[in-house]
Amino acid sequence: MFSRHKSELVAPDQALPGRSERTFHLAEKHLVLGTPLVTDEAPAGYEVAVFGLGCFWGAEEVFWQLPGVWSTSVGYAGGTTPNPSYDEVCTGRTNHTEAVRVVFDPSQVSYADLVRTFFEVHDPTQGMRQGNDVGTQYRSAIYYTTPEQEQVARELTEVYGAELRRRRLGDITTEIRPVPTYYYAEDLHQQYLAKNPHGYRCHANTGVKFPRD
Repeated sequence: MFSRHKSELVAPDQALPGRSERTFHLAEKHLVLGTPLVTDEAPAGYEVAVFGLGCFWGAEEVFWQLPGVWSTSVGYAGGTTPNPSYDEVCTGRTNHTEAVRVVFDPSQVSYADLVRTFFEVHDPTQGMRQGNDVGTQYRSAIYYTTPEQEQVARELTEVYGAELRRRRLGDITTEIRPVPTYYYAEDLHQQYLAKNPHGYRCHANTGVKFPRD
């Protein structure tokens, strides 16, 4: 019953109140890439992509390994509570996803390739869960930052969705909407699997590669 409750978004007036500002410090540099960790201002010519695809520890690791990705971070997006803590997000009463923020050079890696990777490394049909991880924080989400990103995200979702339906694997439940306020997660969660190489990874993917022309 508790798991079922955590799989439903709460009304805004029932969400936790949060706080007006971040209450912890973050490292200056990305532990793996050596670039700035806090990237509120991306370098000229670079773009920002934000995804929710289950536990953000394993999700961030996938993206920092892609050529053309300049920096990554993990945080909370798409919710109601301002500046939530990890423990608060885990209650299911903030409405946030565990999100990955990716700053990338589009001359080296396209947004479309990031979206294709996103679909291949998680299961976008599971609703408010990924594998054994159950709750609204684990829902699948694409938060676009430009109209061009929205167009790409919707077109590729249609393509992958058709392939999953053809294989009778279910319908895509991915939330697609403009990027909401992104709150950085606590420092211990940033590049977690670089700090804990044998730590938890959840990749409850469908096993279906993105169709190629």
